[in-house]
Amino acid sequence: MRVDVFTIFPDLISDYCSYSLLSNAISEKRLALNLHNLREFGLGKHRKVDDEPYGGGAGMIMRCEPIFDAVESVSDLKRPLYVLSPKGKLFDQQMANDLSKSDGFSLICSRYEGIDERVISNLADGEISIGDYVLAGGELAALVVIEAVARLLPGFMGNSVSPVEETFFNGLLEAPQYTRPSEFKGLKVPEVLMNGDHEKIRKFSLATSLYETLKKRPDLIEKRGGLTEEEQKLLDELKSDI
Repeated sequence: MRVDVFTIFPDLISDYCSYSLLSNAISEKRLALNLHNLREFGLGKHRKVDDEPYGGGAGMIMRCEPIFDAVESVSDLKRPLYVLSPKGKLFDQQMANDLSKSDGFSLICSRYEGIDERVISNLADGEISIGDYVLAGGELAALVVIEAVARLLPGFMGNSVSPVEETFFNGLLEAPQYTRPSEFKGLKVPEVLMNGDHEKIRKFSLATSLYETLKKRPDLIEKRGGLTEEEQKLLDELKSDI
C-alpha cells in the first residue's frame, strides 16, 4: 500500500512512523509512505503557504496554490485524496477496513484556521474527521488514519487473527483481556479462560464482549440492530460468570 501525505510538517509524520510496527511495515515494503512538504511549493522567498481570509475573521487560511501545485506534481498520485478536517466524515473502523483493501490513498494536512475551500471542492475527494474536536493541524489525524489502516495489512501484525479479535472489528468492543499472575491482590482471572476448553472460552469471550458493549457503548448495539436471539440467549446463560 502507498500513502501520500501533504503537510508543512513532514517530520512529524516521519518521526512517528520510524518506530515499532509502522517502521517494520515500511522497511519490509508493505507500506510506502511518501511525504510532500507544502513549504517547497510556497510563494515568494519565504515560501508562504497562508494568507488572511476574505471577508475578515481571525487567523490565517492555507492558500490553494501551494496545495494544488504539490498534488499536481505527483503524476501517479493514489486516490482517494482526503483533507483532514473536523468537518469531514467521521473516520471509523469500517472506513479503515475499506481503505486497507485498496492499493493506496492520499491525505492533506491543513493548518492555521483552515484551508481554502477550492482545495476541498475542486481537488480533494472528500474530508475525514477523527472526532468532534479541533486540533492545531491535520498531522495527528493523518497518523491516526495511517496506523489504523496499515495495521490491517496482511503481515503487519505478524498474526492474522489479531485484528479480527479487536475492538470495533465486528461492531463490538473487545472482550476484557488478562495475563499472569492468575491472582493479584485477591483479584482472580476468570476460571474459564484457564481451563483449556476453546469452545467455552469462545462463548465466554463473546458474552463478555457483548456485555462490555452494552455497558459502555450501547450505541454500537443499536447500530447493529440490537442483540440477536442467540446473543441474548448466550448472555442469559453466562451472566453469572461475567
